[in-house]
Amino acid sequence: MLKVGVLGAGHLGKIHLKLLQQSEKYELVGFFDPIKENAQKVAQEFGYTAFDSISALIDAVEVVDIVTPTLSHFECAKEAITKGKHIFIEKPITNTVSEAEAIKTLASMYHVRGQVGHVERFNPAFTAVKDMINEPMFIETHRLAEFNPRGTDVPVVLDLMIHDIDIILSVVNSKVKNINASGVAVISDTPDIANARIEFQNGCVANLTASRISLKNMRKTRFFQKDAYVSVDFLEKKSEVVKMKDVPEKPDEFAMILQNAEGVKKQIYFENPTVASNNAILDELETFAEAIIHDTTPVVTLSQGANALRVAQQIIDCF
Repeated sequence: MLKVGVLGAGHLGKIHLKLLQQSEKYELVGFFDPIKENAQKVAQEFGYTAFDSISALIDAVEVVDIVTPTLSHFECAKEAITKGKHIFIEKPITNTVSEAEAIKTLASMYHVRGQVGHVERFNPAFTAVKDMINEPMFIETHRLAEFNPRGTDVPVVLDLMIHDIDIILSVVNSKVKNINASGVAVISDTPDIANARIEFQNGCVANLTASRISLKNMRKTRFFQKDAYVSVDFLEKKSEVVKMKDVPEKPDEFAMILQNAEGVKKQIYFENPTVASNNAILDELETFAEAIIHDTTPVVTLSQGANALRVAQQIIDCF
């Protein structure tokens, strides 16, 4: 078991603490939270060991789970890495792209593993179909959330849209060619609703919408590719695949058949892949443990986290 400590005991930090304590791959040593009242409350309520400083916690563990506000990610990660500790760091990886690049360099220099908490990679609705997503040419995402003051310290692009940016970058095997975007601040000091269009060098286009002032929650992504359409509902944990194939000689009388202007006929097939139940946060933490133990590449690398942040920043720069 890997000795692990958590930096930050806010809403998400408490979830991480609970799951790490349950995990058979980690030994939870304790946590640090700068707000003493909160640290004492969490320690008393759940029985976790509260450390007096970041340094003391880092010194006591092998893996540091960074679940602090984004502004402090860099300093926390830097101290952990330079002490030879592996880091799991919540998204976005850091506050700036230059900080993210520095973290990558340090991790390589000190030979430690790092993984970024892009949890939607572990969403069962996505994992059920990701192998069916092959060279998509148009992608549409909608990530809408009801207003919650938590997270409004950063633009909605870094709060919500970055999930979809990471998913898109993970399935489009091409470099970004051009980005256009617009955003509006409604309640917060930073944009609460944003739309972005990302064009890739291979011709793929992704249209992303994110809002944290919606009346209902929605987390849907649609992938369009040659002879197939894949829909992923990250919120409801459902997936659908629609495929078009050449019409057989003797099609079923109830078959759905389309014919284009050139007379080419295609039959439509519907698939609803089995979506296994899981805890995505536990999965991401445990796959990181596996990467450390077996010396393999983490599912979401520091480099991928930096790339997602880079695209997010390019979107923000359009506002």
